[in-house]
Amino acid sequence: MPMPWTYRQATREWQAFLADARQAMNLETDNVTYTAVQGVLQAFRRRLTPQQAIDFAQVLPSVLRALFVADWRLDGGPLPPGTRADWTAEAMALRPHHNLTPPNCVEATALALRKSVVREDLDRVLATLPPFASEFWSTPGIDPATLGPRIV
Repeated sequence: MPMPWTYRQATREWQAFLADARQAMNLETDNVTYTAVQGVLQAFRRRLTPQQAIDFAQVLPSVLRALFVADWRLDGGPLPPGTRADWTAEAMALRPHHNLTPPNCVEATALALRKSVVREDLDRVLATLPPFASEFWSTPGIDPATLGPRIV
């Protein structure tokens, strides 16, 4: 089997994702964007079982997959689904003394994610997860034709 594309093009995929997230959040630096994205990913991961999280991670580009599972503690079960306000508050609480995460962080990360993955793959895995997952990664008002991986 040849090397998976996501490993060969990891840096290009990550840079494209980060640029999309930074633009959608109207942030000025990659560092601030990284913290926002990390907070969003952790808020989502906290609501999944380990198997559900691993299933979700399988459709992510390699660097995003690594960020999704980094520093993961398995003690304790999943949190209740919560609301977009809960997810946003959790993302904004990561590194509170230097977190400039904007209130649209969940929507912006969802948009960047959907520009980085094959829609059918993401939708397939979301259909196996708890119902809140589809809402978490939804991009209402965005033309699906504008989504999908830019780096292929």
